[in-house]
Amino acid sequence: MELKGIHHVSALTANAPENFKFYTEVMGLRLIKKTVNQDDTSVYHLFYGDEKGNPGTELTFFEIPMAGRNHDGNNSISAISLRVKNDAALRFWQDRLKQNGIETDELKDRAGRQTLAFRDLEGQRLILVSDENNRGVAGGQPWSKSTTPEENAIIGLGPVRLTVPAAEPTVQVLTELLGFRKKGTFEPEVGGQPDIIVLETGEGGSGAEIHVEERTDIPGERLGRGGVHHVAFRVDNEDELRKWIEKVKTSRFPNSGFVDRFYFKSLYFREPNRILFELATDGPGFDTDEELEHLGESLALPPFLEPHREEIEAKLKPLHTKQ
Repeated sequence: MELKGIHHVSALTANAPENFKFYTEVMGLRLIKKTVNQDDTSVYHLFYGDEKGNPGTELTFFEIPMAGRNHDGNNSISAISLRVKNDAALRFWQDRLKQNGIETDELKDRAGRQTLAFRDLEGQRLILVSDENNRGVAGGQPWSKSTTPEENAIIGLGPVRLTVPAAEPTVQVLTELLGFRKKGTFEPEVGGQPDIIVLETGEGGSGAEIHVEERTDIPGERLGRGGVHHVAFRVDNEDELRKWIEKVKTSRFPNSGFVDRFYFKSLYFREPNRILFELATDGPGFDTDEELEHLGESLALPPFLEPHREEIEAKLKPLHTKQ
């Protein structure tokens, strides 16, 4: 068995309408699924991605309206990367973000690729990464109705950074349990700390990398708006997922067991530094209950929540005026 790469990343927002506006209008992503948190149906769970919501392109947000701000720190998913086609696209994004009142860092080499770091309106740590010299897992297909030109559009998720007080336990789980390979290292962003470790899985490349940063100088993170809840890795199908479940159980990690999220099937567990990992199947996909042309336009509910639609819709605020 081999994980194919990054499936999705799920983060927190305190304001779903503003989140929707930023990620669709400014970042040019498609809202591929407007649904609710299956564990708290009074709030949204928003999925953004490429034109179809292909695995490896999905950035999702749980809405927690009263969430305090995230206190960055250890034991965390400390940065999400978004892939673009080339270095020229990074310069486009420098200008576009500035025009929308978003400050960016300078262009910087990370793990052999040009990157551009910035934060969204709630402080979410994002890094645009150029695929100009990338080899490995293919990117997605930008939505034809995106607010950004296709040549500059976001084509998927790039490397996810984990920040931990001790790198070895996390690296051990990623390599020995999940089958990642050590690819190399690059200079830390904070002086006096160890080099950041690069691991890859599947075909490799920016869509299949985890970067593990060891920090001995900061406290643990307090998760809030602008923070990341979990990272999910791609499993080919349900049969393979069930084999992974047995492998995780045999390794004596407390875990969720099999979870049916309707659009994909999942397993959740925490590694020794308390970061939440999910293994998620590539299918069935987001066009299971909506036509591809109309993804994200209406509130989508899995079958077991459908009988409660009227009650659920009554508690949700519209994302936009056309709703």
